[in-house]
Amino acid sequence: MQITSQKWLPEIDPALGPVYLAICAAIGRDLEQGKLAPGDRLPPQRELAEALGIDTGTVTRAYAEARRQGLIDAEGRRGSFVRNRPAGGISSEVAPFDTGMNLPPVPAAGTFARRFAQGLQQVLDGPAAANRLQYQPAGGAPEDRVAGALWLRASGIEANEDNVVVTSGAQTALHAVASAILQPGDAVCTGAFVYPGWTAICRRLGMTIVPLTGDEEGIDPDAFERACTAQPIRALYLVPENDNPTTGTLSRQRRERIVEIARRHDVLLIEDDPYSRLDRTDIPALAALAPERTWHVASLSKLISPALRVAYLRAPLLRDAMRLATDTHETTIMPPPLNMAVCTQWLVDGTWATLVGEVREECLARQAIVASTLPSGAYRTAPAGYHLWIPLGGETRAHELVSAMRPLGISAVSSEHFRVDPACQRHAVRLSIGGSVDHPRLHRALETVDALLHHRDGRASPMV
Repeated sequence: MQITSQKWLPEIDPALGPVYLAICAAIGRDLEQGKLAPGDRLPPQRELAEALGIDTGTVTRAYAEARRQGLIDAEGRRGSFVRNRPAGGISSEVAPFDTGMNLPPVPAAGTFARRFAQGLQQVLDGPAAANRLQYQPAGGAPEDRVAGALWLRASGIEANEDNVVVTSGAQTALHAVASAILQPGDAVCTGAFVYPGWTAICRRLGMTIVPLTGDEEGIDPDAFERACTAQPIRALYLVPENDNPTTGTLSRQRRERIVEIARRHDVLLIEDDPYSRLDRTDIPALAALAPERTWHVASLSKLISPALRVAYLRAPLLRDAMRLATDTHETTIMPPPLNMAVCTQWLVDGTWATLVGEVREECLARQAIVASTLPSGAYRTAPAGYHLWIPLGGETRAHELVSAMRPLGISAVSSEHFRVDPACQRHAVRLSIGGSVDHPRLHRALETVDALLHHRDGRASPMV
């Protein structure tokens, strides 16, 4: 298929910096989302420039950057075409594809692929194979909910098959929770910087976000108290362990204070917990401290691989879980049944812990590279996390750092994408060190970050 400029027009995101970089980013984003496909012909440079109201040289630079990143190929007078990515994986000459997502690292000697193939074969050879090839019950098959409940109980959370629902990823679970407990106009507290998936849900459902001040540990309970006193607050959304994007982890003392405030003001707690099992902390989850009002979401996708698309949603009551099961079935029907079967098998036989351990070790190895390259105090992170929060000051601008990382396949996202408090003027970048990037490329990227942050000497950046 060949498309024309009338069929594709990039959506320019000013937060990404110069227009040529925003156009290049749009090509990658639209390829990832299926709006562009390998082999599609991009609009001629002059036509695209006229359609966007910019000069042709800007489009030329955008296409050149896209070629450098391995997104497109130029074929002379025939034009520029979206590149067919090699089926055998990423070549050594092309950087890993940056989707802007925070992905768990791929261990060099990891066993996920082999174990997943073996697990699938065992499921298909097993006595329940025919059932796994059919539509699953709303909320998940009983054996899947039992396995999820056992997994959550190991973290001290009150859970059983009646109040646990399996979903196709954490985003599906969060959307179901919001639809179940929130109404248009409800006020929801969050941190000043928040996971964009949650803010998108709030906007779509017409909720009002009330941002709370905080520090390196996370939200300030006193700010939560003031918000609850000033107006009726329906819910508090937070990532208490290794917050995305700020990397903060709430202490037990803060969690207990938040629970006390929530109970006194009758505020529901939405606990997004993608990372806690990587850091092995002994701080109890909010769902363990306040099971009667906490909606807890835990995912294997952020612990092992995004290919799994499986999450476990724990509701306070049976009636809550039943409604969630209905809501998730109406929207996404079910998690991938074979993936779900493999995950259940892993939770029962303990394989999940082995795979998470491999990811943890890889995180620690990458954190060692970070610590040896960036000076202490230049960034914040969790001990076994795979993203950094890099505060910016002086003359360093977010788009400079973001654009410098893109050719290396390192996901760097400006704090503008996470900001929900207009009064908060702190600038930062979330830098992900996960995914399939290898150690030499990661080290090179971090050296570039160090140069941009600390060796400018007040001079203007050569990057435009």
